[in-house]
Amino acid sequence: MDKNEEEIAAQNGNLEESSSTKDGSICGYKSLHHLLSVNLKPHLYKEVSRLLIGLNCGKPLELIALPEAAKALSSKHDFDLQELLREPQVVRVGLIQNSLALPTTAPILDQKRAIFQKLKPIIDYTGASGVNILCLQEAWMTPFAFCTREKRWCEFAEPVDGESTRFLQEYARKYNMVIISPILERDVNHGETLWNTAIIIGNHGNIIGKHRKARNAAIANSYFVGSINRVGTETFPNPFTSGDGKPQHADFGHFYGSSHFSAPDASCTPSLSRYKDGLLISDMDLNLCRQLKDKWGFRMTARYELYADLLARYLKPDFEPQVISDPLLHKKSL
Repeated sequence: MDKNEEEIAAQNGNLEESSSTKDGSICGYKSLHHLLSVNLKPHLYKEVSRLLIGLNCGKPLELIALPEAAKALSSKHDFDLQELLREPQVVRVGLIQNSLALPTTAPILDQKRAIFQKLKPIIDYTGASGVNILCLQEAWMTPFAFCTREKRWCEFAEPVDGESTRFLQEYARKYNMVIISPILERDVNHGETLWNTAIIIGNHGNIIGKHRKARNAAIANSYFVGSINRVGTETFPNPFTSGDGKPQHADFGHFYGSSHFSAPDASCTPSLSRYKDGLLISDMDLNLCRQLKDKWGFRMTARYELYADLLARYLKPDFEPQVISDPLLHKKSL
């Protein structure tokens, strides 16, 4: 083993040892991109970054120039920040990832109030930074308690115009900002059914609408997508199973953050931290949506009427799926 190999082995040994930390970091680094940017030479990092996240219409992403007063809020309240630019500046979008503010054993009302207080400075930062659209994480008001299948967590559910909406309406008006608020909705007009709903609050504080969401694909639909994952490990008072035959456990595992934006051209931003609350801000050129629609023509060649017809037939009681098989398989050999 030559000297260079010995140095590499020593470095790998140090990395292996430090990777045993349980804070969610990668060898002490807050994200994969952070690790690569610090340890690779600039020209190597540029190429690796291109392979991992693509290019923004052939150009690397640039940092947004944000006010120093706004940046100070990030340090004061200890949340991760990424500012990225997609020229020309048309729409500035932010997304927030966060952990719980109180343990799941705290009273539900206290948990709600605590998460409000936790997000206030981060939302203030987005307003100070000129964000036009702010996206919050799935069920941002609640622990991710669906896995426990306990009824008590339904107490977090609220109507569209409930407490969380009223809280965010104030900020939407204050900062002239549209806010996407995913909540556990209680549909009081239809038997109090519970829905996983995203509420769209307009920049005047009005409720524009709601979407009871499945998953989004930036490329197939020719638009930008914000992918938000919460951070931290949420421990529940009563053990539960995941239906996989494994023993009971009291948590759902570590939520690894790493939230990011994806563009219609398949490029994406570097991700936020794997273990810290964070805010990602990116400027997006919505003209890119039209450019990619024209280039790839997905909608031009789609046949939505065929899907509509198939779905209509599927809903009928006498529907039979189309199964194509070789008739010779069912004949007895001579």
